[in-house]
Amino acid sequence: MYTNGFFMPIHSFLNYLELEKKYSKHTTTAYLNDLNSFQIFCNNEYDNQSIVHINYAQIRTWIVSLVEGSTSNRTINRKVSSLKSFYKFLQKTKQIESNPLAKHKALKVPKQVQLPFSEKEIINALNLLDEEVNFESLRNKLIVELLYSTGMRRSELINIKIIDLDFANETVKVLGKRNKERYIPLLKSVQKNLLKYIEVRDEISTNQSYLFLTKKGKIMYDTLVYRVINNYFSRVSSKVKKSPHIIRHSFATHLLNEGADLNSVKELLGHSSLASTQIYTHNSLGKLKEVYNQAHPRSQKN
Repeated sequence: MYTNGFFMPIHSFLNYLELEKKYSKHTTTAYLNDLNSFQIFCNNEYDNQSIVHINYAQIRTWIVSLVEGSTSNRTINRKVSSLKSFYKFLQKTKQIESNPLAKHKALKVPKQVQLPFSEKEIINALNLLDEEVNFESLRNKLIVELLYSTGMRRSELINIKIIDLDFANETVKVLGKRNKERYIPLLKSVQKNLLKYIEVRDEISTNQSYLFLTKKGKIMYDTLVYRVINNYFSRVSSKVKKSPHIIRHSFATHLLNEGADLNSVKELLGHSSLASTQIYTHNSLGKLKEVYNQAHPRSQKN
């Protein structure tokens, strides 16, 4: 489908993302899909011209076609960002002289307000999981407990192995973005439920070393975790978005509300910079205002 002029640079680019940038297979596949999408456009509009040697006017035509096709600005920005990274790589490796997207400005997108679950909603969801006692209910409860008590990402949860649990030091080792390891403390109650779950897990016929499994002994997958969270939280919350990321969001917000310092939350979340963690301070602002109004001598108390 593609000319050699396209395939070789893209192959080198994907290797660079995986081997040097340490991006996951899922992420590199997303980059490939975005680049393929643009190449298909060039095949149709510019007589199979390789995207390696394209100009900004041609890219702009593609962007306009996406807008006219009702693609969201957020999705368009992601696709263009993939292209921009590709051209940066080509420029860095001296395959092109300049990046055609160097001066491109992203399309405006509305700010997404991600509301965290309340503490009551978390408790209510966990109470639902207490109604049955079998392998799946024990596993599902542990999924919610670990996500909420550690703030780990869905991918980190899925990749936990039995060997990563250290009950002596009360920690779990997770593999974060770009293969960065970190150790997260485990609450006593979570340790107790981990041991209970492992006891039932050992009864399943499997050769897998991963902690979380399906009832057939296979490795747990992304959509299963999402379904578990969406299923239980749909019964206790009216919030629009119900996902593992919202539990991570709730973990950070609740810690900050209770006075945890930003640097500690940053380390627990596995963020590389404080800027990523600071987004959670916006949700803590309401709590901060409440404390301020109660404590400040000049506030108008009713």
